[in-house]
Amino acid sequence: MKILNLPNQITISRIAIVPVIIGLLMHQGPWACFFAGLLFAVAGFTDLIDGYLARRENQITSLGKFLDPLADKLLISSILIMLVQNGWVPGWVAIVIICRDVMVTGLRAIAAEEGVVIAADRYGKLKTVLQIVAIEPLILHYPLLGVPLHGIGMFLLYIALLLTVFSGCNYFLNFYRDWKRKEGEKKDRGGSGT
Repeated sequence: MKILNLPNQITISRIAIVPVIIGLLMHQGPWACFFAGLLFAVAGFTDLIDGYLARRENQITSLGKFLDPLADKLLISSILIMLVQNGWVPGWVAIVIICRDVMVTGLRAIAAEEGVVIAADRYGKLKTVLQIVAIEPLILHYPLLGVPLHGIGMFLLYIALLLTVFSGCNYFLNFYRDWKRKEGEKKDRGGSGT
């Protein structure tokens, strides 16, 4: 199986879009925000497509399991930082989301040393989708036909924040349970030989 299969190429394209969105958000004007929002929506769509294609074509790879959450974190974290810089999102919200992602990435590194790949679970995937849905109106920012996009985005972002914290705790809890189970199995094997 090719390592750089189509799903992984789509994931890499999501990473490549990030600097372009950042450049657009540096300008903050309505048109720049419109095109940034458009590209962000495309990037969010690629997050759905790459996983679907990998499963449908049986092209799930360890590289894909690593790249997909990395691409999500780069996309979400970078855009959140720009939204904070523009004064559109409170800094503490971005800090909590980014710190959770760094902690889960560290957990994945520890697990990888033990030969375990921690793929995104359903809460992690839902968290990412909700973050994308929340960030889209925050990027667009300006009221559209009387709809307060920023207020809607902040409401959704606070919900996404709660799910982000919950899913992070879930990863750590599941890892701890697996670790305790394996430690118990090691003790049982060691004790049965005496």
